[in-house]
Amino acid sequence: MSKLYCIPTPIGNLEDITLRAIRLLKEVDLILAEDTRTSKKMLKHFEISTPLASFHMHNEHQVLKKYIDRLKSGEVLALISDAGTPAISDPGFLLTRACAENNIEVDCLPGATAFVPALVNSGLPIDRFVFEGFLPIRKGRQSRLKLLREEKRTMVFYESPHRILKTLNQFKACFGIERRVAVSREISKMYEETIRGNITDLISHFEANKPKGEFVIVIAGKK
Repeated sequence: MSKLYCIPTPIGNLEDITLRAIRLLKEVDLILAEDTRTSKKMLKHFEISTPLASFHMHNEHQVLKKYIDRLKSGEVLALISDAGTPAISDPGFLLTRACAENNIEVDCLPGATAFVPALVNSGLPIDRFVFEGFLPIRKGRQSRLKLLREEKRTMVFYESPHRILKTLNQFKACFGIERRVAVSREISKMYEETIRGNITDLISHFEANKPKGEFVIVIAGKK
């Protein structure tokens, strides 16, 4: 019976993968990976020899029909990203939507994703929150921030090391200097840390300490 499994992979520590994920990655007919070079290292570690194919933001439109046809023929496929849960700020939406349109079962396993531990570690209210992922790099960035100015829920963003200071300074201009923020980086890795304070505190910290790793920014909503 055809099925697509969306399988989370560790965001740092390989021990975070689940036993079910390992079993399914060994059993499926094909694994679709965001970056086959990155995924080969992980699969080799867990002694998984299932065939691997590339599925990423630059080719997903072109190869989508091919994999839907394979699923229609009765094959079972798995989708993984470089780290974390597929389709969460990673490729996957187009494939899962196409599966839904073609009555192909989709099963997303629970597992690693960076924003959940960052949110819990932040010390900010998390009874309600909004996940924004990566802000637009250029077009639409300022208009998105303007829309979020009145947001009362805690907000969660992903950011890269070379844009973290730019983003924090834009948050300062948009939300004010006293808005509470927590920034987590390298979650589950050796140099994991969470820095908390107001926006000015965080800017000062990363001006003094060169940003390294992947970042999750958690910022309090408007009071």
